[in-house]
Amino acid sequence: MLKQRLITAVVLIPFALAAIFLLPLAWFGVVVTAVLALAAWEWSPLMGVTNKAGRIAYTLFNTVILAGLYWLTPFENIWHQGGIVDGLFYIVLIGGIWWLLAIALVFNFPRSKALWCKSRVFVGVFGVLVLVPAWAALMALRSLHYDSNPLFGGFTVLFVFVLIWAADIGAYFAGKRFGKHKLMPAVSPGKTMEGLLGGLLLAILAMIVVAQIISLPSELALAFYAVGIVTVLVSVFGDLNESMFKRCAGVKDSGSILPGHGGILDRIDSLTSALPIFLLGYLWLIH
Repeated sequence: MLKQRLITAVVLIPFALAAIFLLPLAWFGVVVTAVLALAAWEWSPLMGVTNKAGRIAYTLFNTVILAGLYWLTPFENIWHQGGIVDGLFYIVLIGGIWWLLAIALVFNFPRSKALWCKSRVFVGVFGVLVLVPAWAALMALRSLHYDSNPLFGGFTVLFVFVLIWAADIGAYFAGKRFGKHKLMPAVSPGKTMEGLLGGLLLAILAMIVVAQIISLPSELALAFYAVGIVTVLVSVFGDLNESMFKRCAGVKDSGSILPGHGGILDRIDSLTSALPIFLLGYLWLIH
């Protein structure tokens, strides 16, 4: 399994980097929309929708929302002096509020499943709240410019990705080597407190390296590390959130398109929570 994961990562990372740094913003948005449409397809079984017609309908529903958002987004003017355009900001803010609710649901699982487990509508709406704010946050971050540097947004997106990758890698190896105390066994039996700590430590190490590379101003250091650490912690709940829904639906993996990783949703679940939270932190504490 580890070998498969590594091979898949080696193949996918160059494509991800090419999309982040080489594609114009509008084409980057097309790629992100396509990836999230696949994620919507994989979310539908978590609603208990397993027939092809129902899955296509839910995928189209999400894709139409994303396409409408794409059409309305002013790619040349996403950022202004006070932040991002109101439309994207409120979508990201709704996403941040949703993740506060999602964290509460995870902490109270399995008791919380009485509120939503039998409702396809609730789980379907939750899927929209996972995917759409992630799209808005990713597009806003990718469009960032600093001192007329057109690559600044790409490097910001890469930084968030590196944080999540470091947290995943650190959690995997620390959990394998030292894992004894279960994190939330009712939600995800395989995750441990030691894994969480290992992932957080490796992510902090990544932040230290990045801070040195960019010569981070001392007045931004506290905000930089605070936003990074909160982003990593919330990303863990992105993973746990999907595990909670899969557990209720009796689904092991969201898909099998990525050898060693499962489905698209399994690979991006942490990012869907990290992106809106990081952007809100950036807007309020750093920008």
